[in-house]
Amino acid sequence: MERIRIKLDTVESMLFYWQATSERDKVGEAYLNDIANHEDMKKIYDEEFTAESFRKVLSAISNREPFKSDIKKERVFWNSNMWMTEDMEFTRMMVAPIKVLNVDHLVPKVQEAVKNPKYDEVEVVFVPGHEFEYKIVENQLLINFFRVQVDLYEENKIEIGGVPLEDYLVTKIIEVQNQK
Repeated sequence: MERIRIKLDTVESMLFYWQATSERDKVGEAYLNDIANHEDMKKIYDEEFTAESFRKVLSAISNREPFKSDIKKERVFWNSNMWMTEDMEFTRMMVAPIKVLNVDHLVPKVQEAVKNPKYDEVEVVFVPGHEFEYKIVENQLLINFFRVQVDLYEENKIEIGGVPLEDYLVTKIIEVQNQK
């Protein structure tokens, strides 16, 4: 394995959405559809949570419409996005360390643990998700951005599932490399 690449395309797009929505600006359907149809987002969809689910939830939030759904993944997604729009300072605290995340020094740790890597490059893709913590799709580790935990009192402390981010990434990238 030679490289770990961080991808934040959808989180960057969502940051604009969260900011605009928190300021009571309406975000157009075309913008929501563009994000919903992004290649990285397509990898989190299933029978219950689709691109239409994504668009429907975000449209309801942007338009200040009531939202009801029998689908738990849609309700979880709605709740997570509402939370982002209600406290933009906290949202920025979540995004900031990921935007400057440098993982080059993690490559030797993965190389030491995986003698015959399946991929030369692993992409760590942060996406706004629903119930999952992470998913593996080929050489991509998709991480649910809403699972990022920052510490209000310790500036650079960031975790996922109670595990420091770098340790979490090493463990999951090893899992990507060892998948059958």
